[in-house]
Amino acid sequence: MKQVTHALLAAAGTLAGILAALCPAPAEDTKPAIPQFQVDALWPKPLPNNWILGQVAGITVDRFDRIWIVQRPNSLTQRERAAEQNPPPSRCCVAAPPVLVFDESGNFLRAWGGPGPGYQWPESEHGIFIDDNDFVWLAGNGKSDGQLLKFTMDGKFVLQIGKSGAGNDSNSTERLGSPADIAVDTAAHEVFAADGYANRRIVVFDSETGAYKRHWGAYGRKPSDEKTPPYDPAKPPSQQFGNPVHCVRFDKDGFVYVCDRTNDRVQIFRKDGTFVSEHFYEKNTRATGSVYELVFSPDKEQRFIYMADGANGEVRILDHGTKEIVGRFGRVGRQAGQFTALHNIAVDHQGNIYTAEVNTGQRIQKFRRLDPQN
Repeated sequence: MKQVTHALLAAAGTLAGILAALCPAPAEDTKPAIPQFQVDALWPKPLPNNWILGQVAGITVDRFDRIWIVQRPNSLTQRERAAEQNPPPSRCCVAAPPVLVFDESGNFLRAWGGPGPGYQWPESEHGIFIDDNDFVWLAGNGKSDGQLLKFTMDGKFVLQIGKSGAGNDSNSTERLGSPADIAVDTAAHEVFAADGYANRRIVVFDSETGAYKRHWGAYGRKPSDEKTPPYDPAKPPSQQFGNPVHCVRFDKDGFVYVCDRTNDRVQIFRKDGTFVSEHFYEKNTRATGSVYELVFSPDKEQRFIYMADGANGEVRILDHGTKEIVGRFGRVGRQAGQFTALHNIAVDHQGNIYTAEVNTGQRIQKFRRLDPQN
């Protein structure tokens, strides 16, 4: 009986080996898990000094994981600024300064900004960037705004590039046309501007002297200010950037990502303006466009791109390698975790996402990364 049992076990073992060879175990999925986020409804904490935020038109995170915003005091209504009036018709509120800084817990740290000697403050604040040398860069999309401003973190003026006034020209070497966003290559001493609401280009200046260096339009070609028809998803892609050229970002490999907002696309370039590729998202979106701003996940490989879509009220999660959509969160609305005029997006070193809203949104939100990062 024992011999029979041993024979049966041996046969079973042989059969299992044959089946294992014929049906190998499935290979482990090497794709990273899709990041998961949850809104922190108590972030940030209440502002001091009876302050209230207007439209928040820029948000970024510095190397210390402090969250910086630029907001528009002049976008507030008289009712919202009631406490500034004499006599005040009600107790609340007072417009906060344009630039505010918070820590990860939502505590207010400092504020500054506004007109001052030696520079032209924007008519309409738009975009904020902190470079690797801890300088703060600001832009503005008002009709007369044609300048970039550089400050220390304490708000001390350092440099103005361009000037306010009239005469928008996508091939100008002296001023910008309502620029929307900034990115700085500190190693090369170059500042790149998404230019903008009036112009249709990326323009590059020396970040130390302000000297003009180069510019380019869609597909790396010379930009034109000739009027183009409204975006139509059924027609071939526009050969010019639409207005606004809304964001400019560098990835870890040094490629330049440009948000062509109303054309529902991202175009990617080398830093010399050589065109690399383009990618469309929610291509049937007309309205105000589907590609507002983007940031890269903070892991070494930058495996994901987080894209803000103001028209559809969502944050899209893209695979950085394929540029394909792998996830999304949010919808249009006014509750925590929803968006009214989503405009900007930032990410800290822990992978938490921060968003800013304009128009009647007038707020910032934090979305905590729930899943562990590798």
